[in-house]
Amino acid sequence: MESLLKKELGSSLMKPSGHSGGGCISQGQSYDTDKGRVFVKINHKPEARRMFLGEMASLEAIHRTGTVLVPKPIKVIDQPDGGAMLVMEHLDMRSLNRYSAKLGEQMADLHLHNQGLRHKLSKEGGTIGKGPGQSDLQYVDKFGFHTVTCCGYIPQVNDWQEDWVSFYTRQRIQTQIDLIEKSSGDREARELWSQLQLKIPQLFADIEVVPALLHGDLWGGNVAEVESGPVIFDPASFYGHSEFELAIAGMFGGFGGSFYSAFHDKIPKAPGFDKRLKLYQLFHYLNHWNHFGSGYRGSSLSIMRGLLK
Repeated sequence: MESLLKKELGSSLMKPSGHSGGGCISQGQSYDTDKGRVFVKINHKPEARRMFLGEMASLEAIHRTGTVLVPKPIKVIDQPDGGAMLVMEHLDMRSLNRYSAKLGEQMADLHLHNQGLRHKLSKEGGTIGKGPGQSDLQYVDKFGFHTVTCCGYIPQVNDWQEDWVSFYTRQRIQTQIDLIEKSSGDREARELWSQLQLKIPQLFADIEVVPALLHGDLWGGNVAEVESGPVIFDPASFYGHSEFELAIAGMFGGFGGSFYSAFHDKIPKAPGFDKRLKLYQLFHYLNHWNHFGSGYRGSSLSIMRGLLK
């Protein structure tokens, strides 16, 4: 593997640095090269290349906003024996502590970045962009992303849509329900979803949803800090509703009150926020059910029953 990395990165040095990491999906290792230290994520699944290309595109999109620090991606490399590697900048990360409030501010800035472009364009009378093929300074007026991204290893359908409710119900929840149907044929999940999808538009009756660039998988294991401030990584980005970002953040902890206070100082809660947050958590519980099994079935069905009341 080290000889492959040397060749692909054009480096004469490739020495493990002792820093390693990883999660449920991929493993990682830092290497010293003659161009500086890099971090290499490794996954042996056949779909690893698609997964890493989506992560690379997500990191690039967030980096271009200049709002919150992410590791700069360098290259996706195919492994000869199957799978792929994602090479990115190495950052000396430690657990989020001092910069929790700063992360809340910067995540709000990330979400408001596209809205700021809309304001600038309307002020200047500029042409509004239509989604695919965006340059750095074009407002994105649709929901989706220019490539497939994966939340875990399951690919997300990111086809551009004009309407957020349609995007979320069809391309997020319905896809997860279809996977559950295929694997277990869960009748109760299917029946609850058929009732719930009719009620979802009511949750958005009084709000405007402006497309926001999202990290997409913002749980405590995907945030950290460096000496200069907070950092986020392992994104599964798309343009969606800002509130979606807070769903998984609240499910597994890791975010203090200062994070939420700072975030909502810039993006106040809209009417109906709490119920929509449950709707957004439903995606993550279903996604966990599809990744890790029926231990997440109870939570998924409970949320659907609660939203139907």
